[in-house]
Amino acid sequence: MSAAITTRPPTAPVPHAPAAGGTRRRSRLRTRLELALLLTPALVLFTGFVLIPIGVAAYYSLYSWNGFGPLTDFVGLDNYADALSGDVFQGAIGHNLIIAVLSIVVQLPLSISLAMLLNRKLRGRAFLRMVVFAPYVLSEAVTAVIWLLMLQPGGFVDEVLRAVGLGGLVQLWLADQSIVLYTLFAVITWKYIGFGVILLLAGLQGVPAELREAAALDGASSWQTTRHVVLPLLGPTIRVWIFLSVIGSLQLFDLVWIMTLGGPANASTTMATYLVDHGFKRYEFGFGSAVAVILFIICFVFALFYQRFALRRDTEGALTGVR
Repeated sequence: MSAAITTRPPTAPVPHAPAAGGTRRRSRLRTRLELALLLTPALVLFTGFVLIPIGVAAYYSLYSWNGFGPLTDFVGLDNYADALSGDVFQGAIGHNLIIAVLSIVVQLPLSISLAMLLNRKLRGRAFLRMVVFAPYVLSEAVTAVIWLLMLQPGGFVDEVLRAVGLGGLVQLWLADQSIVLYTLFAVITWKYIGFGVILLLAGLQGVPAELREAAALDGASSWQTTRHVVLPLLGPTIRVWIFLSVIGSLQLFDLVWIMTLGGPANASTTMATYLVDHGFKRYEFGFGSAVAVILFIICFVFALFYQRFALRRDTEGALTGVR
């Protein structure tokens, strides 16, 4: 009896799977190449139009230079000392700070109130939003010229006050040292209030209606709902608005320069108008560069501290690292 011999077909060799470490390395390399490709144009532009001009301004600030000829009169930090010790520049810093504080104290509550009002279902709501936002669309130069004409003695504002029986309130709006800064702030508020309202309206869209309904069912009043539900959820938007408002107040130039040139008697001078006045009108480019560097440092330090202590809670978890 013969034994049956069974044979198995030869098995094909199993290909080795690529190592997981090699896949991860290729993935990281591809990610870095993509980042380099996308970021390089932006970095080149940022370096050419931001970092290099800052460095050049810092270099010029060490010289007494009128804009003509080579840089030969090295003065070191004298330009900085002269600027910081000058009464006019100290007053300019104070004016910028006053505008910044007034922006938070006056514009912020007004913007929140208008945003909440325009967030309700009102007849003609779209038109009202357009009216509030329209001044922001105008350029600073156009706004300044319009209000300069309206605030002239015997101008539109004076005539309106007299027509409604408030002639006693008529003032030299842009020529009185005691009120010119607050007159400019009123114009600034009219110009930029629309931006704050639109920004806060966008933030209100992210407040779930269910939370308001739940608060109402629990017996909360409208004010309590606003205070304990709406405003906390609107916090990130408010903090962003405060940051933009303060930076804009520190860099304020266009409206002030066109309407008052920093006058009368430097009563409305800001750091930016002081810079332009000395740097371009008086041909003190070295001194003007020092003022520009000081202004940059003030804004930069504020941005760092605000990011560290105010915006950090909003950005934590929003950024992802590349591994």
